[in-house]
Amino acid sequence: SGAATAGSPRRDFISVTLGPEEAAGVGGYNNSKAWRRRSCSRKWKQLSRLQRSVILFLFAFLAVCGVISYTSMGETWKSITNKSWDDQRTEQEIPRLKLANPAVLPAPQKADANHGDYPELSLQKPPKPPHVRRGPSNLQIKAPRRDTRLKTRHETMRAVEELVEADKVEKTEKSIISWRGAVIEPDQSTEPPSSKIMELEKPSPVEPEDQKEPVPINERQLAVIEAFRHAWKGYKDFAWGHDELKPLSKSYSEWFGLGLTLIDALDTMWILGLKEEFEEARKWVANDLVFDKNVDVNLFESTIRILGGLLSTYHLSGDSLFLEKAKDIGNRLMPAFKTPSKIPYSDVNIGRGTAHPPRWTSDSTVAEVTSIQLEFRELSRLTGDEKFRKAVDEVMKHVHILSGKNDGLVPMFINTNSGQFTHLGVYTLGARADSYYEYLLKQWIQGGKKENELLEDYMRAIEGVKKHLLQRSEPKKLTFVGELAHGHFSAKMDHLVCFLPGTLALGAHNGLAADHMKLAETLIETCYQMYAQVETGLSPEIVHFNLHAQKGHKDVEIKPADRHNLLRPETVESLFYMYRFTGDKKYQDWGWEILQNFNRYTRVPTGGYTSINNVQNPSNPEPRDKMESFFLGETLKYMFLLFSDDIDLINLDKYIFNTEAHPLPIWVPA
Repeated sequence: SGAATAGSPRRDFISVTLGPEEAAGVGGYNNSKAWRRRSCSRKWKQLSRLQRSVILFLFAFLAVCGVISYTSMGETWKSITNKSWDDQRTEQEIPRLKLANPAVLPAPQKADANHGDYPELSLQKPPKPPHVRRGPSNLQIKAPRRDTRLKTRHETMRAVEELVEADKVEKTEKSIISWRGAVIEPDQSTEPPSSKIMELEKPSPVEPEDQKEPVPINERQLAVIEAFRHAWKGYKDFAWGHDELKPLSKSYSEWFGLGLTLIDALDTMWILGLKEEFEEARKWVANDLVFDKNVDVNLFESTIRILGGLLSTYHLSGDSLFLEKAKDIGNRLMPAFKTPSKIPYSDVNIGRGTAHPPRWTSDSTVAEVTSIQLEFRELSRLTGDEKFRKAVDEVMKHVHILSGKNDGLVPMFINTNSGQFTHLGVYTLGARADSYYEYLLKQWIQGGKKENELLEDYMRAIEGVKKHLLQRSEPKKLTFVGELAHGHFSAKMDHLVCFLPGTLALGAHNGLAADHMKLAETLIETCYQMYAQVETGLSPEIVHFNLHAQKGHKDVEIKPADRHNLLRPETVESLFYMYRFTGDKKYQDWGWEILQNFNRYTRVPTGGYTSINNVQNPSNPEPRDKMESFFLGETLKYMFLLFSDDIDLINLDKYIFNTEAHPLPIWVPA
């Protein structure tokens, strides 16, 4: 170091001491890796233990994050690279799925243990449970092209979505869409479809992956289930295995002795998801239902209730027991067609194999001989035996060319010997003629819209109704369907005629004239008013409409002989069709009013519901002590369907209802 001399400016110096290696130029800073390692090592040793621990922890944390990030990115990259291959494989698998055996309705779920059987009338909506689901989720037969499969709540929806998209493409390519969005087949043939072409495979059990997510039932549907259980309780307790319940006297009545109420209610129990009740009824069918009896049965009633009920239950459940029973009764009804004209007799002895007309006449009613076709045609398709279909088709061909019609309207009677209409000049859409018009349309739909003679007769008949039978009442100007007797109009309308709005709506849904739906909307309003303008809120069997305004008078007049109510389904049936096709909630509200009034005035505390004699007397409706089988087979079934927002619960593009509300599959080419 140096020192400043006296008097000279001060200077600062830095002293640097070099070791031997540095002085020699060896090991000095040269930016080499070895030098940097030694420098870092010295710095690391200078750090405290805490500082070194923090740094080590940060390095470990970053390492873990890196591993996780790498794994995630690897899975993403894998899915991206495999996506095209998955798409190709899915496209290859979809046709195989659509060719699988048609599904049937899943088995009903076990009902809640204490839900039903209330001793007193419940006028309030039952509480909605948090996770109640309908047992059967969706109905599917190998019917129209859109093969939307059923799916349970435990499965994913990916496969279903893929199928739906594929089916949409297929439908666009192969179908013509009508003005209402209904699918109309491009090839309309005048020949009836061959049963061989229309033959479907027998239903097979549902595969879990082929099911659709079920739609939860709502409060109003729960109220229907409760009503059914209450009715069923009375039948089980006092009329088990017999035709009809007499709820007041706690006994039963017999018509054919074949358990009509039980058979009529089978598919209703399945649709409502009442597993225990269904299984108990099935055991009775298996062990106790015997058709080898010396008993006369009505051909029409036994066909629509027994044959139709067995066929429907077979399709929904896939249980061959019901098909075997259907074959049995079908064969035993065939002697009715052994007439000179091939127009069947009204009555058959199913034990002796003989048939005969009523004792007081050789006539059959037109509705009865023309409203058995859906059932016998379906029986031929399932069994491969053409005799059933040939017999009923011959009847329709004969009526098609028969004289005595009035712009498509038919008389009420036809002679089994001559094959000619009798009691000419009287035309009605009520009793003895109603379901002739219904089955014209439904056979056309059932057969794939190919039998044009049926469609022609239906369209001509509706024009005849508009020309001869439509009038408007006062004061509300309700459009109603009256009757024509030898040129004279009568403002009489049976409650049975309230099937017509639903039938018109069904035709419009299947591509028929737009004004059919408009007429349906006006007629269903009239049918509702037949309830709303009555003191009990329940319709009588027959009403007469006022054609001229009178002070203090409503549109509806009721005669003493007509004021009974038999728990009939026709208005609720049409409400179901109208809601299904329009989505208008007022139809559900009207049905809810009707159900509440059934509960108020027809429910018997010990079980069952009863017909009543006087709908005009709320304080004493005069119960008749009889519960018709169609209350369970039709009325409550249509109620349940009306309150559902699940269009696949009996999809109307896949099923057609017979006139006893038993759904049968619509045929499509194999």
